[in-house]
Amino acid sequence: MAWRKGAAEAGRRAAEMFTGLVEKVGLWNGAQRKAGMLRALVKHDAWNEPLAVGESIAVQGVCLTVVSATDGSFECDLLEETAGKTTLGRLRKGALVNLERALRAGDRIGGHIVLGHVDGMARLRRIRRRGADRVLEIECGRDIMVDIAPKGSVALDGISLTVVEPGQDGFAVHIIPHTWENTSLRDRVEGDLMNIEVDIMAKAARAAVERMFGGRQGITPETLRRAGFAV
Repeated sequence: MAWRKGAAEAGRRAAEMFTGLVEKVGLWNGAQRKAGMLRALVKHDAWNEPLAVGESIAVQGVCLTVVSATDGSFECDLLEETAGKTTLGRLRKGALVNLERALRAGDRIGGHIVLGHVDGMARLRRIRRRGADRVLEIECGRDIMVDIAPKGSVALDGISLTVVEPGQDGFAVHIIPHTWENTSLRDRVEGDLMNIEVDIMAKAARAAVERMFGGRQGITPETLRRAGFAV
């Protein structure tokens, strides 16, 4: 009946969704080329429930599959595309990485729905203090900003955060001391690149509106008014 146990476990985590609430901070132990891919080793403190081969885990916000695991480490494979389009291909050995296991049915969603499908890389432009908190100023392209809304959700390096101060080429997020101290953010410095995934709900809303108006160019104040929007 081992296959049934495996199938049940796969079903519980089949959605491959995350919440953006970091469970552990691990250590990136480097990546070696193997069979046309990169095999990375991540070290970590032991989980209450050990990792299983085949389960999904978010590493710095990137959804990966565990290919081998021990109590204190796991390996995962990265495609060249993943390494090139995320910060994982640039991490130094010993870098801190955020870890979150995939959601199970019945789990609480404390952050927001994160898929682990990174949209690109953003740059940490500035870190400034505001009392005990920190404010991170993030720079990113307009292709990302089109889905960024004030008080909306965004995942940076797999951390669920709330957007403040949005502009044309970036936005800011507030970081409380607990988040700073218990994630890889404490390892970040100005100028660093960060993985960014915008809220899937924002993407879906934009796609629906674009279909309604025949593409992004067809969205104007006049067409919105005709459709019943208050603009």
